Amino acid sequence: MPLDVSDGAPVFSSAIRGVESGGLRVVHVIAGLEAAHGGPSYSVPRLCAALAASGAQTALFSVSAERTVAAASQDAGYCDRRFGWDYAAMPVLRRLRCSSGLVSALRWSAPAAHVVHNHGLWLMPNVQAARVARASRRPLCISPRGMLSPAALAFSARRKRMAWRLFQGPAIRDAACFHATSEQEYREIRAFGLPLPVAVIPNGIDIPDAAAAAPRRAPAGRIVLSLGRLHPKKNLDLLLRAWAMVEGCFPDWRLRLVGPGEQGYADRLRALASALRLERVSIEGPLYGEGKIAAYQAADFFVLPTLNENFGLTVAEALAAGTPVIATKGAPWSGLEDEGCGWWIDHGVEPLAAALSRAMEMPREALKAMGARGRAWMARDFSWDRVARDMLDMYRWLALGAAPPATVRFD
Repeated sequence: MPLDVSDGAPVFSSAIRGVESGGLRVVHVIAGLEAAHGGPSYSVPRLCAALAASGAQTALFSVSAERTVAAASQDAGYCDRRFGWDYAAMPVLRRLRCSSGLVSALRWSAPAAHVVHNHGLWLMPNVQAARVARASRRPLCISPRGMLSPAALAFSARRKRMAWRLFQGPAIRDAACFHATSEQEYREIRAFGLPLPVAVIPNGIDIPDAAAAAPRRAPAGRIVLSLGRLHPKKNLDLLLRAWAMVEGCFPDWRLRLVGPGEQGYADRLRALASALRLERVSIEGPLYGEGKIAAYQAADFFVLPTLNENFGLTVAEALAAGTPVIATKGAPWSGLEDEGCGWWIDHGVEPLAAALSRAMEMPREALKAMGARGRAWMARDFSWDRVARDMLDMYRWLALGAAPPATVRFD
């Protein structure tokens, strides 16, 4: 049944099942959905689609460079509205993604919802979600999406301290519950000094069709892939230094770094690769959709040497594509070794170089077997159906007084 997304009309259609038949009405807010911004641009809309498939009425609000009403999401059963920046000529307000259109939409929609779910911190849409939830007397759930990790807090630290005093701190205090995507993020929330309940529910992942999962490898040569934002917190300079230690021993292998550059980091990586005289390294632009899946499938294994991740969506994507993974302990993926589909290693050039050597010494068939185990793990424990069920249990607890689900921590 379609959702009414016309301007000025209610977000939640009366044709959709109401709470009396088991459904819930949930407003989601995220500051931006540009693909270059990383994992939440996939995981938040996909969560909304999974919730809608499970019977919830779901609206997702965001801000984009130009005002649009996205109709494609109606096929997924949820409303997706994006509003342009009102103050684009004012650099500070533009960076904060201020939008009076978003505020009006939230004020219109929140009173008809059971829960307001905000994704992310530090920008005005995140603050406005809290203010509207409070004014509408609706419970607010906050997913920090990795923005309370020490590595994330270290970037623009002075601005974040000011934002906390002026608006982000009061907004967080309005929350009824936090949502963490991993045990690691749960610990970061507690380390930040936030005592509210926390629901620990991972992101889900789409598993490519079995026919599409067949590797599309290059006819000659073998590939190590690191795909995602080219951002300093991803620690890719460490990967280049580790690659410099092993490149000469493995002449059939090459390294691909693929993703959108941020803060001039891609140029810094190219300069470092040149200084290290690396011969088989490419630093490439972003890939999306089928091109991204094909890159995962063409790689012999995937590497994420990150300083910190709340979830690490690219790890899940690689495993779902049948590709084994090396990840540093900045990412919450200890299960790589438990499930026999990769390596979870200490930070540092030497541990990474040792892991690269170990993986590159393995025959293709052994790595493919590891990848198959990882794909099975993703299908078993990270399906969107399971994530949606756990999230709906959390919403029912917040909105309807149901018993707290097992995912919720009070300690």
